[in-house]
Amino acid sequence: MALAYARRRGSARADYWPGFVDAMATLLLVFIFLLSVFVVAQFFLSREISGKDTVLNRLNVQIAELTELLALERASSSDLTATLSAIQANLTDAESERDRLQGLLDARAGAADTANTRIAVLEGQLGEEQSISERALAQVELLNQQIAALRRQIGALEDALDASESRDRESQTKIADLGRRLNVALAQRVQELSRYRSDFFGRLREILAGRSDIEIVGDRFVLPASVLFGSASDVINDEVRDELDKLANAVRQLESEIPPEINWVIRVDGHTDIRPLAPSSRFRSNWGLSAARAISVVRYMIDQGVSPQHLVAAGFGEFRPLDDAASEESYARNRRIELKLTER
Repeated sequence: MALAYARRRGSARADYWPGFVDAMATLLLVFIFLLSVFVVAQFFLSREISGKDTVLNRLNVQIAELTELLALERASSSDLTATLSAIQANLTDAESERDRLQGLLDARAGAADTANTRIAVLEGQLGEEQSISERALAQVELLNQQIAALRRQIGALEDALDASESRDRESQTKIADLGRRLNVALAQRVQELSRYRSDFFGRLREILAGRSDIEIVGDRFVLPASVLFGSASDVINDEVRDELDKLANAVRQLESEIPPEINWVIRVDGHTDIRPLAPSSRFRSNWGLSAARAISVVRYMIDQGVSPQHLVAAGFGEFRPLDDAASEESYARNRRIELKLTER
């Protein structure tokens, strides 16, 4: 009878085992399909971001080249301006000399008119005066030719200066356009990081949904220090290590999703209340205690496999309170650890 009963039990187990195997196979196929979709999506996302980085690098190179060209053009414009000033000074001197000679010529002509009554006596002097007048006229003509040549040089320099200023304006326009394009690219990069930040905080809300003592203040998760640490201590309590493990898992998943070219970190900020520490404390100030607590959280997450490059610890002591009231409840709110996903 015992043998017959054992056979009936074996027959009963054989009835539901194939169904269980089919269900597990179906679940495995669904998981493989979802994993394939995720890999394909990650591939196309990586290609798109790589293309944006290539365009951004090309724009930076063009900006550097245009900046060098603009410096050369400005140096050339300075040289042309200095040359133009020198030529204008020479032109002024030449015109002054011409006016002096013209005045001398006029004076000589006036003297000749008044000397008509003394022609017989001053014939020799008149011949000398005529010779001087001819030399003065020749000098005036030469000066006029030099002035005309200087004016032509000035016109050429002004044309060159206008062309240089035109190229300068074109370069400024190109630089402004490249700057706008660079700003657009940077804005897109910031939007990408904002999207990852939103996804990350959504996961944290799911992970820490059962903790009513955890607050969300702006773009930061606020964890009470009394839950993480003992009084005036930087040693993490054992009862919260499970939550920190879940947090570390979420950060590791984030590391696999954000492209490596985006510089981001999880900033861990430590805060205390305004009351001073006891003289027996090993910390000299609230600042030291807050920094040590932030470092303890960072070290714990590193021990759980989070990359140190994506973690930052900072201590603010009592100088950034959430509540300025002088009550135990306010002091408890101000003793906290804050987590924030931000740019490096």
